[in-house]
Amino acid sequence: MGSDRIIDTEASVTEVVKAALGRTGNPRLKEILSAFVEHAHAFVRDANLTDQEFHAGLRFLAAIGQANTDTHNEAVLAADVLGISTLVALRNNPQSHGQTAYALLGPFWRLNAPDCACGDSIARSNTPGPAMLVSGQVRDIHGQPVSGALIDVWQASPVGLYENQDPAQEPMNLRGKFRADQDGRYHFRTVRPAGYPVPTHGPIGDFLKAQNRHPYRPAHIHFMVSGPGHKTLITQVFSDDSEHLASDVVFGVTKALIGHFKRQDDVASAPAGVTPPFYTLVYDFVLEQGTPDFPEPPIK
Repeated sequence: MGSDRIIDTEASVTEVVKAALGRTGNPRLKEILSAFVEHAHAFVRDANLTDQEFHAGLRFLAAIGQANTDTHNEAVLAADVLGISTLVALRNNPQSHGQTAYALLGPFWRLNAPDCACGDSIARSNTPGPAMLVSGQVRDIHGQPVSGALIDVWQASPVGLYENQDPAQEPMNLRGKFRADQDGRYHFRTVRPAGYPVPTHGPIGDFLKAQNRHPYRPAHIHFMVSGPGHKTLITQVFSDDSEHLASDVVFGVTKALIGHFKRQDDVASAPAGVTPPFYTLVYDFVLEQGTPDFPEPPIK
């Protein structure tokens, strides 16, 4: 074709490749591929990448793919620890109208969490740890309640493990979906989550060690909140007394997402079946108008 040409020097490689990409029929795909080639080639030049380093990088990428299983997603973890997941989430979901801040999905969300009634507990296994009562309201950017909003929650246990990582937990433990009432209010019971290290058995563990970085996340609860006519909110709420708020290994903490995990020691205020000390979290969500959509689950 007319755009074909033989490469004469390394300086011509980028333009020749971009010209070949010009045949791409989808305009947005063409734009993305062109930008990727431009920046990837610039990286090779800026870093003055050697043959040995290039092949080491290819082995690293291959190892990420080989580490993926039905219950572990190393590719999502890689994007998380590089800050790419957070950057994409924040760029695509501004808070200009008062909507709740987004946060990265993470590698542990699963489809088909059990449907629960408001007030139910998501701690189905024998999960020792302080009880926690979570409640709040879902509103739109105009302050009106989002009746019947769906709140999908998932979290780590008090020892810092998700149920897919821990044979001692029942399937779907510490996961559940709740429907807000007509006033947009929701509430459920759980146990207080612990902070935890991200999985380090794969190449991302070696990657973090090479940078002298710790692998820890602060304690948090994941939320995916949706409703008809509203954009799906993917976010996390972090404990205000967590050790690693300022050094989250996946850069997921923003100030707006730090919640107050309030300790309660008063026996008289404890609901039936709850023994002090227990914790409470009150957190409201604000959704913007849009079309609800849902991500592909990183694990099965």
